[in-house]
Amino acid sequence: MQLIIFDCDGTLVDSQHKICAAMTHAFTTLQLPVPERAEILGIVGLSLPQVFAVLAAKEPASVQAKLAELYAQDFPAHRTGAVLNDPLFTGIGELVAALAGRRETVLGIATGKSRRGVARILEREGWSRHFVTIQTADDHPSKPDPAMILRAMAEVGSEPARTLMVGDTTYDMEMAVNAGVRGLGVGWGYHAPARLLAAGAERVVPSSAELLAALSEPLGALA
Repeated sequence: MQLIIFDCDGTLVDSQHKICAAMTHAFTTLQLPVPERAEILGIVGLSLPQVFAVLAAKEPASVQAKLAELYAQDFPAHRTGAVLNDPLFTGIGELVAALAGRRETVLGIATGKSRRGVARILEREGWSRHFVTIQTADDHPSKPDPAMILRAMAEVGSEPARTLMVGDTTYDMEMAVNAGVRGLGVGWGYHAPARLLAAGAERVVPSSAELLAALSEPLGALA
């Protein structure tokens, strides 16, 4: 058995428009300057308390907490067509279907999203049966703490040598290193490939087709 754990935002789905809209809502509601788009995308993957500790570092903890509350209220937002604002990246639907069809492969998710947010995507895409273990920010410390990966391995009975983390941020790769598992980066997300490699990724793949090919290689062949 091989356990493949995926990050969600920036890896499976492109949530940048939705995330930036919710950030704008939170900051403008409190009449605070909205961070630059690059700053916002740079923290995707962290849990909400850590997000606002970075983006609103000069504000007191009470303001950071209020920002997190406002962000959560607006995300997922009730704006018209909001569900369309986090589409799958190209080829991801086919990739998940292919992996889910392998008897020796178990799929999981480890994400800074809430469990509610993940459940919405799984239902929308018909993936509820595909992902066996779901680890979210509701139940764990923020990445790069290894808790999500460690719990996922425990739930399915996998060992570090049989586990792979796939993600688009340095937080994903650092989490993999901290958990003692391999990390594979994707080049279409929110952190540059060079940063992923510096954070411990064995490889960064530029497309979903190359990701599927990499995940089809025998263990030990990715490096």
